[in-house]
Amino acid sequence: MKFPSIFRTSKPMRFDIKPRYYDPVKEEIDQRTQKIRRELQADGALPMGDEDGDNIRRDYGSSIRGAFTAGGQIKGRQSSPLTSAGLIRLVIFVFLVAALFGYVYYGPDAIYAMLYALGGIALLVLFFRLRKNPKNR
Repeated sequence: MKFPSIFRTSKPMRFDIKPRYYDPVKEEIDQRTQKIRRELQADGALPMGDEDGDNIRRDYGSSIRGAFTAGGQIKGRQSSPLTSAGLIRLVIFVFLVAALFGYVYYGPDAIYAMLYALGGIALLVLFFRLRKNPKNR
């Protein structure tokens, strides 16, 4: 007996398979053509190994083989150490550790001083990037 509840309980999933369309005439035609092709290949009328009847080369090898070796950069992409994710993570980590030790030893004034210094550095970098950019002239 089930007690009434405001929560829904999950019901078991039902197995429901949708059968594919089966065409016995097409299946018979495919079997007959494969048999005739094998006989012609055995007689030498068709070249061996040409199962589909067309000369398409099928290469099932990996298209990205060797793409991740040695951690190389992607072709055509310029990368500098200043924009790499590892350096950015290192700078953020050093800033957080310095903020923690500054707060422990000097109180909240150390964090304010570091934020002002970081803001000043960010403004200088932005100024030099805008000054170097020829689009704004």
